[in-house]
Amino acid sequence: MGFESMKKLKPLLHLLLPLCVHWIAEEMTVSVLVDVTTSALCPGNSTCSEAIYINGVQQTVVGIFKMLVLPILGQLSDEYGRKPLLLLTISTTIIPFGLLTINKSKGFVYAYYVLRTISYIISQGSIFCISVAYAADVVDESSRAAVFSWITGLFSASHVMGNVLARFLPVGYIFQVSIGLLIFVPIYMILFLEETVSPNTEVNQSSTVKSKALKVVQERYNSMRYAAHIVTSSPTLKCISLVSFFYELGMSGISSVLLYYLKSAFGFNKNQFSEILMMVGVGSIVSQIVVLPLINPLFGEKVILCMALLSSIAYAMLYGLAWAPWVPYLSASFGVIYILVKPSTYAVISKAALSADQGKAQGFVAGVQSVASLLSPIVMSPLTSWFLSRDAPFNCKGFSILCASLCMVVSLYYACMLKVEAPLKKTFDENAENIEAPLLA
Repeated sequence: MGFESMKKLKPLLHLLLPLCVHWIAEEMTVSVLVDVTTSALCPGNSTCSEAIYINGVQQTVVGIFKMLVLPILGQLSDEYGRKPLLLLTISTTIIPFGLLTINKSKGFVYAYYVLRTISYIISQGSIFCISVAYAADVVDESSRAAVFSWITGLFSASHVMGNVLARFLPVGYIFQVSIGLLIFVPIYMILFLEETVSPNTEVNQSSTVKSKALKVVQERYNSMRYAAHIVTSSPTLKCISLVSFFYELGMSGISSVLLYYLKSAFGFNKNQFSEILMMVGVGSIVSQIVVLPLINPLFGEKVILCMALLSSIAYAMLYGLAWAPWVPYLSASFGVIYILVKPSTYAVISKAALSADQGKAQGFVAGVQSVASLLSPIVMSPLTSWFLSRDAPFNCKGFSILCASLCMVVSLYYACMLKVEAPLKKTFDENAENIEAPLLA
């Protein structure tokens, strides 16, 4: 089954290769960014409340705009093609990382956060969303779960490679190497990636600027209504949206503060961060590339999703209760299983949506996730900062992470209620032609 899945990935080679390079380039900066931002904003301190709050504000702002941008990008990819949208989203990381290549002073770190926030709004979630829609264009429905697991497995493999580079490269070279890889990616896509959607190039030359602007606004509203209708008319998509919302609410909150928590509570640095991320990545490669394609035909997406969510609860609780430096390593090992939440979710969405609506459905659910990522730092950032300070009401530095685990419990509840069903035929007839029209016609 694994070899057959590899053969099915052949049409996706020119998509997956640049994606892997992009993910390596991004991941190799993760472990060092904590040290860079802490040193710039709070020199000489291991705890930096300012960095935690800035990360929380960044995540909140990104969440506000992503819930609008993601569904639009998904719909644009259905109408104008996957390739131009991938080129747009994948190129946004170059400039912010370029700033840290030039200088790592306080002013440049602030400028990085501003530009990285804009980059996240455009690219975070949308790269995966459009890539999954691209894969659905060229892969049979019966094979999509296995192929999606391979894609997320390659994502994990890229993270391992990125963390290996971060572990052994000197800090001064990490951002330089990252920039070189990030520039390579769009160039490769321009040269080799084939389009899978026939772009709609009809333009009404007789329209005035005002009428074109009004038409864009109206069609954007209609397309959003249509995407919402696709999800709300399907019990499967409604339920998986709730699963995704509560899972993202908890996991994004943990991710935004975890490295700062480990640095403050146990004195972890770049090397420990890289070791934990590598350990999770290696196990995730096996679970996604080998295990999921083998067990999916036996158990189905729902059972795998529930197992992965149960693992995410254990992951969060162990981090929150960590009493020794070795406990975070044990907690991270559960990432080998909870990583299967993503490919299982993509497979459920793909099965429940028509082929012409893949981008819209994936984009809408990604938009729901962005709402969760907007809300989580509002609570997680101040709560984490409070319990890491000397003013904490009781001694539990990971209390905020324990609170986040409750969101995963709710997500598991909705996953148990999930029924994976085939997509409904289109029934949204009101202004149907306008609703499915291109946004920029």
